Amino acid sequence: MIEKILIIEDEKLNADRLKRLIKAVRPQVEILSTLESVAESVNWFNTNPNPDMVIMDIKLSDGLSFEIFEKIKIDCPIIF
Repeated sequence: MIEKILIIEDEKLNADRLKRLIKAVRPQVEILSTLESVAESVNWFNTNPNPDMVIMDIKLSDGLSFEIFEKIKIDCPIIF
């Protein structure tokens, strides 16, 4: 069951909309954090356990989200 979601999205309006939509459908879900960059995401994954799911934008403030996978392994479903 999906209980903890991480959002990786550099546009605040889009991130806020995703949070609202998720909470409207699954109010019990915990949004762990909203990250804006490749560097911030890599740091987060290096210091936190994997969430149950990641919702990720492709183009982030400092590069493409695919660069995250070159630096760390993510063991959960990802929605782009």
